Amino acid sequence: MTLPSAPTQTIVIVEDNTSLLTFLKFAMEQLGNYRVIGAPDGVAGLEDIMRYNPACVVLDVKMPGLDGYQLVRALRGDPETASIPIVMMTALAQDKDRFTGLAVGADIYMLKPFSPMELTAAIQRVISTSDGERAHRLQQLAEMP
Repeated sequence: MTLPSAPTQTIVIVEDNTSLLTFLKFAMEQLGNYRVIGAPDGVAGLEDIMRYNPACVVLDVKMPGLDGYQLVRALRGDPETASIPIVMMTALAQDKDRFTGLAVGADIYMLKPFSPMELTAAIQRVISTSDGERAHRLQQLAEMP
């Protein structure tokens, strides 16, 4: 019998829908072998991010208190958290919403619904993105007309 390996990286998922948060936490622990910290809102998410220094943050856009855009701005504005990879997940599907998410600093903007496999792949992709690649992408967004 093979024992499961210990989680190798910590991620924080910030989602105000408790059912979805529970599902994503379970799925990422199983599929991605991550240690997952779940936060029910942006304020708790920011506290958990500061406490655990995760390898990646996955967050919803529409949340009470501190929304996803505000949370990304706070993370990108703090040298301690500025380089943490961020996956933004939302039902907001308009181009302006996607642009706003990427412009504030999210690495990936995913539309709900998505599969756990898609989220796992997105997390792996952003974790492997270098700070230079992230800065280049933000520069390209800034130069768009």
